[in-house]
Amino acid sequence: MHDVIVLGAGISGLACARRLARSGAEVAVLDRADKPGGRCATRWHQGVPFDYGPLFIHGSDPAFLAAVSEAGENGRLEGWPRRVQGRGTPCQPQAFSPHETRLAFADGVTVVPRALAHGLDVRLHTLVTTVDALGGEIAVQTAGGESIRARDVVIAFALEQSSAVIRALGADAAGLAALVGLFSSLPCLAVAAVYRAGTPLPDWDVLYPEDDASILLVSCESSKRPGAGAPTLVIQGSARWSRRQLERPPEEWAKELLAGAARLLGPWAASPEWIRPHRWRHARLDPANELAAPVVAPLGRSRVGLAGDLFAPGGGVQAAWLSGDRLGQMLSVR
Repeated sequence: MHDVIVLGAGISGLACARRLARSGAEVAVLDRADKPGGRCATRWHQGVPFDYGPLFIHGSDPAFLAAVSEAGENGRLEGWPRRVQGRGTPCQPQAFSPHETRLAFADGVTVVPRALAHGLDVRLHTLVTTVDALGGEIAVQTAGGESIRARDVVIAFALEQSSAVIRALGADAAGLAALVGLFSSLPCLAVAAVYRAGTPLPDWDVLYPEDDASILLVSCESSKRPGAGAPTLVIQGSARWSRRQLERPPEEWAKELLAGAARLLGPWAASPEWIRPHRWRHARLDPANELAAPVVAPLGRSRVGLAGDLFAPGGGVQAAWLSGDRLGQMLSVR
């Protein structure tokens, strides 16, 4: 029996669990993935990391920046991207405002959720199958046959995934289900492309093309770690284009993204030695969607809390952290 079960080991879920643990609560964090972080994701090819979700962390909130500063101390890249080309619109335009701090990491953005998860009871490879409200407690069943019970539950999945869990909680959670149903996430198709050694690197860190319908950005990941190996680009598709291509086979839309990169950079960009496509169905929040604070609602004698980038101003990783941290404070008080 736990005080709180947190569903989702992304930034908001981890921030909430850390705040609760500091208050003395018994907390378990469940996630089906093989590592914490959710969309703060890093992969490796031949020992070299590349980021294929958020490319860097940015923010202005002192508490958030203090939490992030615990990660990747020896590999933090202050102010990255320093060389930005193109006048296209970034996912988070405020990232380049003068008051914002920008941080990238030589070992990838995954160092941030790893630092947040340190010391917590985080159970990965744990697929939640049902969540039930049973009088004064919440019962979570996993695909492995485990039953985990707690007084309260936090749902920190992407919006569309959260909605299904909330509906399963029954009529008492109908209002929460209706609230979450008002909002939506944007998709993003991305491909990491590794080129042969000796390929000249672009003279920018990130390119934001302004007149390409398919490409949102191209990141020169090699600029985060010079000399680490073969040149690597990450190409992310625009939300509108990604939505249209979402159900096509990855090899088809990956080829189109590489062709788009070739239009921008030259024919060489269409012929990498290795690629890794990734389909983000729920990549980020629609910019029009924003609530001021996380939500806590009674569920019999239990409570259900919602956290994520929807539940704090500004969107992005900072909003996810702020919402989780604030929700942890709210649930610490009964």
